Amino acid sequence: MICSPFDIVDVPFPFSDMLRSKRRKALVLSDAIFNQQNASSLLMMITSAGRSAWHLDVPLEHWRQAGLRKPCLARMKLFTLDNRLILRTVGCLAAEDQRRVIRALRSALSC
Repeated sequence: MICSPFDIVDVPFPFSDMLRSKRRKALVLSDAIFNQQNASSLLMMITSAGRSAWHLDVPLEHWRQAGLRKPCLARMKLFTLDNRLILRTVGCLAAEDQRRVIRALRSALSC
């Protein structure tokens, strides 16, 4: 599946025993050209775990509009994943949340 930047997708996350996985949400950061040419997408973790805070967590204000079922935040845990493992697209971040994620990424990556 080839996604666009700021799409929210379902992906399988493995448990530590690697025998099972659980569906989790992730935010697509890379563009469709990157995703297609590399057969992988650059993703950012989305979590509802508000009790554990990471520096530069981005609360998603428009979580319902993005297709999420409960309040979530974008967390600075970035990873690449083979596009064949992306299960489905559930929504897209609102423009305001996109800007906030971009600011956090620029701060974290000094770019």
